[in-house]
Amino acid sequence: MTTALHPDPDAAVRAQAAGRDAAGQPYAYRRRPLEEPDWRRLPGWRDVTDAEWESAQWQRAHCVKNIRQLRAVMGDLLDEPFYADLERDQAERATMSMLLPPQMLNTMDTSSTEAFYADPVRRYMLPVFSDRRTDWPSHPYATRDSLHEAEMWAVEGLTHRYPTKVLAELLPTCPQYCGHCTRMDLVGNSTPNVDKHKFTIRPPDRHEAMLDYLRRTPGVRDVVVSGGDVANLPWPRLESFVGALLDIDNIRDIRLASKALMGLPQHWLQDEVRAGMERLAAKAHERGAQIAIHTHVNAARSVTPLVARAARAMLDTGIRDVRNQGVLLRGVNDSPGALLDLSFALLDEAGIMPYYLYMCDMIPGSEHWRLAVWEAQELQHAIMGYLPGFATPRIVCDVPYVGKRWVHQLSDYDRERGVSYWTKNYRTGLELSDPDALTRQYEYYDPIHTLPDRGREWWRERAEAA
Repeated sequence: MTTALHPDPDAAVRAQAAGRDAAGQPYAYRRRPLEEPDWRRLPGWRDVTDAEWESAQWQRAHCVKNIRQLRAVMGDLLDEPFYADLERDQAERATMSMLLPPQMLNTMDTSSTEAFYADPVRRYMLPVFSDRRTDWPSHPYATRDSLHEAEMWAVEGLTHRYPTKVLAELLPTCPQYCGHCTRMDLVGNSTPNVDKHKFTIRPPDRHEAMLDYLRRTPGVRDVVVSGGDVANLPWPRLESFVGALLDIDNIRDIRLASKALMGLPQHWLQDEVRAGMERLAAKAHERGAQIAIHTHVNAARSVTPLVARAARAMLDTGIRDVRNQGVLLRGVNDSPGALLDLSFALLDEAGIMPYYLYMCDMIPGSEHWRLAVWEAQELQHAIMGYLPGFATPRIVCDVPYVGKRWVHQLSDYDRERGVSYWTKNYRTGLELSDPDALTRQYEYYDPIHTLPDRGREWWRERAEAA
């Protein structure tokens, strides 16, 4: 007899044999071995050898930086209207210049122009004009530095927002440029739409000023070393900076931010980098500090055997962890299945810990990517219970002037107008003398196209009045 307490032990087997999810679950876990797509299917890389492909130098030298180079790689695989669509976006909407390592481009579906349009990696790494919304391409409150990081610089490039943590932006370049980059005002080359800001102090002087500040600020224990991407800093300079951080007694956690662990894993597999990471990990272990690498993977198809090799090579050096901080993006990973596929690929196949999924920040041109807070809440609910608790990514909203907040932590929510309200429990450097900083409500805004009719009308009236 089958009851709730004594279920049929063969039901799951029969369900899977019949092509159904076991026990009718919304998501069925199946381990999927990683695959490195064959780059030789692309006409421009037909003669590239395995040794060339696994060379960081070759990858950097053959990055796709413009439409002419994309055509040379793709040959006749893409229809002409796609290039026109891309050219228009580059001229009228793009906030980031084009920069695609072969490794990233190779993970996109090139079986047809339609498949390329729909590919999740293409949608955020190579945006086209038809991706963007025509009603609200940007939210009225979108800003270039949407998190106001530069306002919180203790010294140039060192953001001190949280009481015990700082962000050190060592450089303004990456091996690849994401369309949704939250630091689009500073990182990368200028585009027709965005004249990028520039650091004004020489890099060695900026880096030393950061270290001096940290030596003088014993309340800081945690440093995110970022940019840009640390993979673009010559290794001796990065090792010297991290080594100097480890000489500061109060620094206990160091996190190296590099999307290149996924976009250019060949960099992290170089002998110089592996040996240097071993030295840093040994130094950290000697003084009881921790080093981790934080990468940025948004789609399961980006996790390939080379990415897994790079992650495991870094773990073998003795660092604490490799973690993923993805970004929740419409059309990329906005379904429970996509998020769970990504998380299991990272955890099971590459040894990368699913950590955070950020909501896309309110930068110009990002409305087609952004989700509403209620949508993020539903996705967080949907992925609970499948992964181990320690490896279930937390979906967070990076609220301006507040910081990271779990999407269920809001204090109030006007769903009609798409305005959520948030509070915080610490002061930034801007608010040390502000008596209301810990009781004030800070606002965050849903994409207007996700609102009901009355909410969309309210925003239209405000725009017309302005």
